[in-house]
Amino acid sequence: MVRGGPPTNAKMRPVPALPDTLHPLLPFARSSEGPVRALAASVTRDGEAGLRFRYVLEGDIDTVRIPALSVARPTDELWKHTCFEAFIASRGDEYRELNFSPSTEWAAYSFTSYRSGMAPVALASSPRIEVTRSGAQLVVETRVALTGLVPESWRAPGTRLRISLTAVIEDTSGRIAYWALKHAPDKPDFHHAAGFILEV
Repeated sequence: MVRGGPPTNAKMRPVPALPDTLHPLLPFARSSEGPVRALAASVTRDGEAGLRFRYVLEGDIDTVRIPALSVARPTDELWKHTCFEAFIASRGDEYRELNFSPSTEWAAYSFTSYRSGMAPVALASSPRIEVTRSGAQLVVETRVALTGLVPESWRAPGTRLRISLTAVIEDTSGRIAYWALKHAPDKPDFHHAAGFILEV
């Protein structure tokens, strides 16, 4: 699991995540040999009690290692292979991590503060993960209920959530590339404050 700095130390103000607006993810180190031409993601409110995520990958899909479809269930260490991720924070040090595999397996973790108090989250309902592959495009869409995922105070009317969208992409040779809205300066730290730049 890629680690970094605490989300509460962000120096920049998060920007509103507009509905259905795809935001480009950037690779930590661009490789001319990588299979991905472009990767973008979006997050929006799904009614009053959920979030909807969408990831669109374009490139040489045949050379992306895509996990085979499986039973939708909570599974650890999804981040070791191609996996789409989201991180959620509110006002304090506490935050959540979500992993969505193209296999439809998923994971949810809570953290009390930076790298501390990690625990699996027992969601009230499993995320709905839909995977579509067409030509040079792979689309992963996910709906997640906030009930059971975040504290009740985070779901109060008017409360804003800060979001980081990321992805781990593995090619068929086993090489891993790390993609994020914004990276930390020295390494691909998905938990780093720099990534929490969207607000819903």
